Amino acid sequence: MLELIAVAKSFGKTQVLKPTSLVLEPGKTTVLIGPSGCGKSTILRIMIGLIEPSEGTVKFDGVALTPGNIMLMRRKMGYVIQDGGLFPHLSARDNVGLLARYLGWDKQRVNERLEELAKLTRLPDGALDRFPSQLSGGQRQRLGIMRALMLDPDVLLLDEPMGALDPLVRYDLQEDLRGIFQSLKKTVVLVTHDMGEAGFFGDTVVLLGGGEIVQQGTLADMIHTPANDYVTRFINAQRLPGVEPKEVATS
Repeated sequence: MLELIAVAKSFGKTQVLKPTSLVLEPGKTTVLIGPSGCGKSTILRIMIGLIEPSEGTVKFDGVALTPGNIMLMRRKMGYVIQDGGLFPHLSARDNVGLLARYLGWDKQRVNERLEELAKLTRLPDGALDRFPSQLSGGQRQRLGIMRALMLDPDVLLLDEPMGALDPLVRYDLQEDLRGIFQSLKKTVVLVTHDMGEAGFFGDTVVLLGGGEIVQQGTLADMIHTPANDYVTRFINAQRLPGVEPKEVATS
Protein backbone atom coordinates (compact mmCIF):
# COMPACT_ATOMS: atom_id res chain seq x y z
CA MET A 1 0.00 0.00 0.00
CA LEU A 2 2.83 2.38 0.92
CA GLU A 3 6.47 1.86 0.00
CA LEU A 4 9.59 3.85 0.76
CA ILE A 5 12.48 3.20 -1.59
CA ALA A 6 15.86 4.51 -0.35
CA VAL A 7 14.17 7.61 1.09
CA ALA A 8 16.42 10.09 2.89
CA LYS A 9 15.90 13.59 4.28
CA SER A 10 18.30 16.38 5.14
CA PHE A 11 17.68 19.87 6.46
CA GLY A 12 20.66 21.88 5.34
CA LYS A 13 23.75 19.92 6.30
CA THR A 14 21.89 17.86 8.91
CA GLN A 15 20.68 14.45 7.76
CA VAL A 16 17.69 13.45 9.88
CA LEU A 17 16.80 10.33 7.88
CA LYS A 18 19.38 8.08 6.23
CA PRO A 19 18.41 6.15 3.06
CA THR A 20 15.49 4.01 4.26
CA SER A 21 13.37 1.39 2.52
CA LEU A 22 10.12 0.15 4.03
CA VAL A 23 7.07 -1.71 2.71
CA LEU A 24 3.73 -1.44 4.51
CA GLU A 25 1.43 -4.43 4.27
CA PRO A 26 -2.17 -3.59 3.27
CA GLY A 27 -4.70 -3.94 6.07
CA LYS A 28 -2.05 -4.16 8.79
CA THR A 29 -0.76 -1.75 11.45
CA THR A 30 2.89 -0.73 11.33
CA VAL A 31 4.24 1.14 14.36
CA LEU A 32 7.25 3.46 14.10
CA ILE A 33 8.99 3.83 17.43
CA GLY A 34 12.17 5.34 18.79
CA PRO A 35 13.52 8.26 20.83
CA SER A 36 13.02 11.91 19.94
CA GLY A 37 14.91 12.89 16.81
CA CYS A 38 15.24 9.35 15.44
CA GLY A 39 13.32 10.11 12.22
CA LYS A 40 9.95 8.45 12.89
CA SER A 41 7.77 11.56 12.46
CA THR A 42 9.87 12.60 9.45
CA ILE A 43 8.97 9.31 7.77
CA LEU A 44 5.28 9.90 8.46
CA ARG A 45 5.37 13.43 7.04
CA ILE A 46 7.18 12.21 3.94
CA MET A 47 4.54 9.50 3.46
CA ILE A 48 1.73 12.04 3.38
CA GLY A 49 3.71 14.58 1.37
CA LEU A 50 4.01 17.32 3.99
CA ILE A 51 7.75 17.32 3.33
CA GLU A 52 9.62 16.09 0.26
CA PRO A 53 12.41 13.54 0.58
CA SER A 54 15.90 14.70 -0.32
CA GLU A 55 16.48 11.36 -2.00
CA GLY A 56 14.45 8.30 -2.92
CA THR A 57 10.86 7.55 -3.89
CA VAL A 58 7.58 7.08 -2.04
CA LYS A 59 4.95 4.92 -3.73
CA PHE A 60 1.28 4.82 -2.81
CA ASP A 61 -0.56 1.79 -4.20
CA GLY A 62 2.23 1.42 -6.78
CA VAL A 63 2.18 5.07 -7.90
CA ALA A 64 5.14 7.34 -7.11
CA LEU A 65 4.19 10.46 -5.14
CA THR A 66 5.08 13.68 -6.97
CA PRO A 67 4.32 17.37 -6.44
CA GLY A 68 1.81 17.00 -9.27
CA ASN A 69 -0.28 14.23 -7.72
CA ILE A 70 0.24 14.64 -3.98
CA MET A 71 -2.94 16.66 -3.36
CA LEU A 72 -5.06 13.97 -5.01
CA MET A 73 -3.22 11.18 -3.18
CA ARG A 74 -3.71 12.88 0.19
CA ARG A 75 -7.46 12.39 -0.15
CA LYS A 76 -6.76 8.66 0.15
CA MET A 77 -4.83 9.15 3.39
CA GLY A 78 -6.10 10.16 6.82
CA TYR A 79 -3.72 12.05 9.11
CA VAL A 80 -4.04 12.39 12.89
CA ILE A 81 -1.78 14.51 15.09
CA GLN A 82 -1.55 15.04 18.83
CA ASP A 83 -4.64 16.71 20.39
CA GLY A 84 -6.54 16.41 17.10
CA GLY A 85 -5.17 19.57 15.43
CA LEU A 86 -8.62 21.17 15.40
CA PHE A 87 -9.46 24.72 14.31
CA PRO A 88 -10.59 26.53 17.50
CA HIS A 89 -13.06 28.84 15.71
CA LEU A 90 -15.00 25.95 14.13
CA SER A 91 -17.45 23.64 15.85
CA ALA A 92 -16.57 19.97 16.12
CA ARG A 93 -19.06 19.24 13.32
CA ASP A 94 -17.48 21.83 11.03
CA ASN A 95 -13.94 20.66 11.84
CA VAL A 96 -14.66 17.05 10.89
CA GLY A 97 -16.68 17.86 7.78
CA LEU A 98 -14.42 20.61 6.45
CA LEU A 99 -12.75 18.73 3.58
CA ALA A 100 -15.92 16.86 2.61
CA ARG A 101 -17.76 20.17 2.20
CA TYR A 102 -14.83 21.58 0.21
CA LEU A 103 -15.11 18.58 -2.13
CA GLY A 104 -18.80 19.28 -2.68
CA TRP A 105 -20.54 16.74 -0.45
CA ASP A 106 -24.15 17.76 0.22
CA LYS A 107 -25.33 18.45 3.76
CA GLN A 108 -27.21 15.17 4.15
CA ARG A 109 -24.23 13.09 3.07
CA VAL A 110 -21.92 14.99 5.43
CA ASN A 111 -24.29 14.59 8.39
CA GLU A 112 -24.84 10.89 7.74
CA ARG A 113 -21.09 10.30 7.67
CA LEU A 114 -20.62 12.37 10.83
CA GLU A 115 -23.18 10.33 12.72
CA GLU A 116 -21.59 7.09 11.48
CA LEU A 117 -18.13 8.17 12.65
CA ALA A 118 -19.40 9.53 15.98
CA LYS A 119 -20.85 6.11 16.71
CA LEU A 120 -17.66 4.36 15.57
CA THR A 121 -15.42 6.50 17.79
CA ARG A 122 -17.91 6.59 20.69
CA LEU A 123 -18.08 10.37 20.71
CA PRO A 124 -20.60 11.54 23.36
CA ASP A 125 -23.98 12.87 22.26
CA GLY A 126 -23.95 16.62 21.70
CA ALA A 127 -20.17 16.86 21.30
CA LEU A 128 -20.39 17.59 17.57
CA ASP A 129 -22.08 20.91 18.27
CA ARG A 130 -19.44 22.14 20.72
CA PHE A 131 -16.20 23.98 20.06
CA PRO A 132 -12.78 22.39 20.72
CA SER A 133 -12.25 24.46 23.89
CA GLN A 134 -15.46 22.94 25.31
CA LEU A 135 -14.23 19.37 24.84
CA SER A 136 -11.85 17.14 26.79
CA GLY A 137 -8.50 16.03 25.39
CA GLY A 138 -9.84 12.57 24.67
CA GLN A 139 -12.88 13.98 22.86
CA ARG A 140 -10.68 16.27 20.74
CA GLN A 141 -8.55 13.28 19.80
CA ARG A 142 -11.65 11.30 18.80
CA LEU A 143 -12.63 14.20 16.56
CA GLY A 144 -9.18 14.16 14.98
CA ILE A 145 -9.66 10.48 14.21
CA MET A 146 -13.12 11.17 12.78
CA ARG A 147 -11.73 13.90 10.54
CA ALA A 148 -9.00 11.55 9.30
CA LEU A 149 -11.62 8.90 8.48
CA MET A 150 -14.19 11.27 6.96
CA LEU A 151 -13.34 10.50 3.31
CA ASP A 152 -12.91 6.77 4.02
CA PRO A 153 -9.17 6.77 3.19
CA ASP A 154 -7.15 3.69 2.32
CA VAL A 155 -4.38 4.59 4.76
CA LEU A 156 -4.48 6.11 8.24
CA LEU A 157 -1.36 7.89 9.55
CA LEU A 158 -1.19 8.81 13.25
CA ASP A 159 1.60 10.88 14.81
CA GLU A 160 1.71 10.19 18.58
CA PRO A 161 -2.09 10.63 18.82
CA MET A 162 -2.27 9.75 22.53
CA GLY A 163 0.94 11.30 23.79
CA ALA A 164 -0.76 14.18 25.64
CA LEU A 165 -3.56 12.18 27.27
CA ASP A 166 -3.71 11.07 30.89
CA PRO A 167 -3.37 7.29 31.49
CA LEU A 168 -7.08 6.44 31.94
CA VAL A 169 -8.21 8.41 28.89
CA ARG A 170 -5.30 6.97 26.92
CA TYR A 171 -6.25 3.42 27.92
CA ASP A 172 -9.86 3.85 26.77
CA LEU A 173 -8.81 5.45 23.48
CA GLN A 174 -6.24 2.71 22.82
CA GLU A 175 -8.91 0.05 23.25
CA ASP A 176 -11.33 1.89 20.95
CA LEU A 177 -8.68 2.61 18.33
CA ARG A 178 -7.57 -1.00 18.07
CA GLY A 179 -11.19 -2.01 17.60
CA ILE A 180 -11.54 0.60 14.84
CA PHE A 181 -8.40 -0.61 13.09
CA GLN A 182 -9.58 -4.21 13.21
CA SER A 183 -13.14 -3.50 12.05
CA LEU A 184 -12.19 -1.17 9.18
CA LYS A 185 -9.14 -3.20 8.08
CA LYS A 186 -7.26 -0.03 7.14
CA THR A 187 -3.54 0.15 6.45
CA VAL A 188 -2.30 2.03 9.52
CA VAL A 189 1.00 3.71 10.40
CA LEU A 190 1.29 4.83 14.01
CA VAL A 191 4.17 6.83 15.50
CA THR A 192 4.79 6.46 19.23
CA HIS A 193 7.64 6.57 21.75
CA ASP A 194 5.95 3.98 23.97
CA MET A 195 6.99 0.35 23.39
CA GLY A 196 3.95 -1.02 25.24
CA GLU A 197 1.69 0.94 22.92
CA ALA A 198 3.70 -0.30 19.94
CA GLY A 199 3.20 -3.90 21.02
CA PHE A 200 -0.51 -3.31 21.64
CA PHE A 201 -1.18 -1.97 18.13
CA GLY A 202 1.57 -3.20 15.88
CA ASP A 203 1.44 -6.12 13.50
CA THR A 204 4.95 -4.90 12.67
CA VAL A 205 7.08 -2.71 14.94
CA VAL A 206 9.87 -0.65 13.37
CA LEU A 207 12.48 0.66 15.81
CA LEU A 208 14.50 3.64 14.60
CA GLY A 209 17.65 5.19 15.94
CA GLY A 210 19.98 7.82 14.53
CA GLY A 211 17.84 8.30 11.44
CA GLU A 212 17.72 4.66 10.34
CA ILE A 213 15.84 1.42 10.95
CA VAL A 214 17.60 -0.61 13.65
CA GLN A 215 15.20 -3.54 13.82
CA GLN A 216 11.72 -4.45 12.61
CA GLY A 217 9.42 -7.32 13.42
CA THR A 218 7.24 -8.09 16.42
CA LEU A 219 7.71 -6.73 19.93
CA ALA A 220 8.56 -10.28 21.02
CA ASP A 221 11.37 -10.36 18.45
CA MET A 222 12.91 -7.23 19.92
CA ILE A 223 12.60 -8.48 23.50
CA HIS A 224 13.94 -11.99 22.92
CA THR A 225 16.24 -11.55 19.90
CA PRO A 226 17.43 -7.92 19.87
CA ALA A 227 19.48 -6.95 16.85
CA ASN A 228 22.10 -5.10 18.93
CA ASP A 229 22.79 -3.36 22.23
CA TYR A 230 20.79 -0.29 21.20
CA VAL A 231 17.61 -2.39 20.98
CA THR A 232 18.31 -3.93 24.38
CA ARG A 233 18.87 -0.52 25.98
CA PHE A 234 15.68 0.83 24.44
CA ILE A 235 13.65 -2.14 25.72
CA ASN A 236 15.17 -1.86 29.20
CA ALA A 237 14.47 1.89 29.32
CA GLN A 238 10.77 1.24 28.67
CA ARG A 239 10.40 -0.92 31.83
CA LEU A 240 7.76 -3.10 30.21
CA PRO A 241 5.65 -5.17 32.66
CA GLY A 242 6.81 -8.78 32.79
CA VAL A 243 10.05 -8.09 30.91
CA GLU A 244 13.20 -8.63 32.91
CA PRO A 245 16.03 -6.19 32.06
CA LYS A 246 18.79 -7.83 30.04
CA GLU A 247 22.43 -7.19 30.66
CA VAL A 248 23.84 -4.81 28.08
CA ALA A 249 27.39 -5.31 26.93
CA THR A 250 29.60 -2.27 27.38
CA SER A 251 32.87 -1.49 25.68
